This record gives sequence, structure tokens and C-alpha cells, in this order.
Amino acid sequence: MMKYTNLKYNLYPIRRFKSLLGLVLALIFSISFSSCEKYFGNKTDLDFIEKPVFQARDVAYVPIQPILDGFVYPTDVLAGFDELIYIVDNGTEEIIALDQALTEQGRFSVPGVKKIAQDRSLELLAIGTTDTVDGLGQPYTLQCIYRINMQSGSSYGIKNAKIINKIIHPFYFRNTISSNDPTVEFNDIAILATNEYYVTRNGNSSNIVGPDQAVLLFSPQDVWITPVSITSGGATYNDFFKRPFAISSRVQPPQISVVNDRTFLVTSIDENAVLKINGIQVQEDENGIVYVPQESIVGDYTQADDFLQRPFRFKKPEGLTITGDGTNFIFIVDAETDSLHQFTSNGLEGIKPPPGSAETKYIKASFGGTGSAANQFNEPKAVAYLNKIVYVADAGNGRVLRFKLTLDFD
Repeated sequence: MMKYTNLKYNLYPIRRFKSLLGLVLALIFSISFSSCEKYFGNKTDLDFIEKPVFQARDVAYVPIQPILDGFVYPTDVLAGFDELIYIVDNGTEEIIALDQALTEQGRFSVPGVKKIAQDRSLELLAIGTTDTVDGLGQPYTLQCIYRINMQSGSSYGIKNAKIINKIIHPFYFRNTISSNDPTVEFNDIAILATNEYYVTRNGNSSNIVGPDQAVLLFSPQDVWITPVSITSGGATYNDFFKRPFAISSRVQPPQISVVNDRTFLVTSIDENAVLKINGIQVQEDENGIVYVPQESIVGDYTQADDFLQRPFRFKKPEGLTITGDGTNFIFIVDAETDSLHQFTSNGLEGIKPPPGSAETKYIKASFGGTGSAANQFNEPKAVAYLNKIVYVADAGNGRVLRFKLTLDFD
């Protein structure tokens, strides 16, 4: 009993110490929290910060300054595989080369030049004219295609340009000139991955192989191969094309990975044509290569307000290009309505709505109208695309305009 009593009284001081310690801690805790604001500093007023509000950027192609003017009658603009910009001034019969900083690299004269293309060996193909006489001394001006090489030793550029070949129409099976031959016109060229190329032709010539209104296929050595015949509904048509004009393949700069197919788009300037643009696909069967029309390149008609292949969609589509950077946009300029049109690869007119947009359909970005303002045209003849910039040869205003999509600005 004594031993127990001693232990009880021996623990009393410890219990008393614990009670005092609890009181001290409680006091410290109370003081600390009551002065917390002073201890950690004054509370910052955050009312000056505006809450972020989403604002959708307008989807449109806007002009880029400066405007490239000083031309007489620019009928073509080309984005080359060499990443230079080439402008054809039909008024001065010159090809002008610019770098992307718009510094002129030089000029080269070609008789009657109106359209150009560049193949993957970086040689230019220019549609122009040549003067000749028949056996009786009668003068004629005929359409021709000039092949232009720009390599001189280790130096490359338009300052080294020289004509190395000339393909004169008529170029097959005839040595005589018909009185109708001068009515034949070459209109545009589209390059393939193999350096073969298509040429659109109109005219009223006689005694030539194939229809006057045709898409012609040439070899990389500038040898005419065949007019393109179209197979549809089990029949083959040699006269499928009606006044074909602008043409574009999918082989476009920068073309890091080669698109090795023969598919092309071609426009018609026939005023009676219901569809003034046709997509042509290439298939292979036991008989070889077969060209077939792309019946419709529009899927869901609820996705956009207008479409590439709507009947009577265009009046005079003289310029056409397909982008080669993976966006696969289709650009068309209409020389009669003075407009630039943009479509997706499946024929929807416009741009896919950006994230956060309230729009449910593709947003139309086509624009134009007759005039000389920075977003107007007067007889636009050609369109090109490189590094997210659209170039338009505005022939009637003697200038080349540049545009960029607002969504592409940093």
C-alpha cells in the first residue's frame, strides 16, 4: 500500500506540468491564428485581374502588305519547288523571280509567255508563242511550250536561264501548217511526280490526232504521249473536256513526301458547262491506266453552306491550285466574278470551325468583288500557295496580291 501511495504522489508534478504545457500551447495557437494575416503579410486584392473571356478570331483571308504592283498584265503566279515565287507578266513577256522576302532575283524574256510550271528537276515549262512561216512564206504565230533550264555549273537561278527545248503545235504526225492551227491555245500545265505533265488545250485545229479540247499528257522528255480519254458508265469518251483551262495535280511544294499519283483537277470555261470543275482519278485494270471522273467529292451536305461541285458554281475559273503542305485546300480564282474561292479536299467551301467556336458548319472564307482595293480583284488569272500565304495574279489591276488566313497568324 505504501509503495502504491508513493507512486501516486510521485506522478502529481508530471500531471501538473502537462496541464501547464497545454495552457501555453493553447495560448500560442490562439495568438498565432488571431494575427495570421499580419504573420503571413497583408492579403492581396486580386480584383484588378480580369477574368479571361474566349473571343473567337474571325476566320478570313486578310491582305498582306506590301502589294506587289508595277506589272502590266500578270497572268500567272507560281510557287516553285525551289521555294521561289515566279510571276508571269504577259504584258512585258517576262518571267520574274522573287524570293519570299520579295527581293527580285531576275527576269527572263519568253515570247508570248502566259503560264508556267516547274518540274521536280527545277526546270521551268512556259506556255508561249513562236513565229514561223509555211511553205508559201505565209507567217503564222503558233502556241508552244518552252523548257527553261536555270543551272550553270554550280550556280542556280533565273539569271542563268536558257531555253533548251521548244515544243511547237502541231507537234505530231504533220509537217504542214493548217490555217486553223493559230486558233489552238495551250492554257495551263500540271506536273506529276514522275516529271510527266498535263497540258490543257483549246482551239479549232483540223487534221490533228485527238479532240481539239483536251488534256494532253507529255513525257519528261517533252514527247507528246496521248490525249486523256475518260471512262464513265462503261463507255470511253475522247471529247469529255469542254474548253479545259486551269489544271492542277497534287504534286505541289513543299512536297517533302512525293504524292505519286496522276489525279488532277481541271476547270472549264465553257459557258454552257454545268460543272466547271472536274476531279479526274486514275485507276489501273487489266488494260492499263484508266481515267475516271470523280463523281462527287462532297460527303455530308450538312457540313457547309456551299460546295465545289454545285451546278453553275463558277463563271470563268481561270486559276486553280491544290495546296501541298497537308492542308489539301483547293483554291480557285474566277476571272468573271473577280473572286477567290477556298475549298477543302472533299469539296466543302470554307474552313473548319476553330476550337471554342459556336459555328457548327465550315466557315466560308471565299471573298472578292470587282475593284482595286486590297481585297478586290479585276480579272484574276492565277492563284498559288506557299508557306500559308495565298498569291493571286490580279491581271486587270496589274498586280499580285497576297493573303493569309487569320487562324495562321501567330
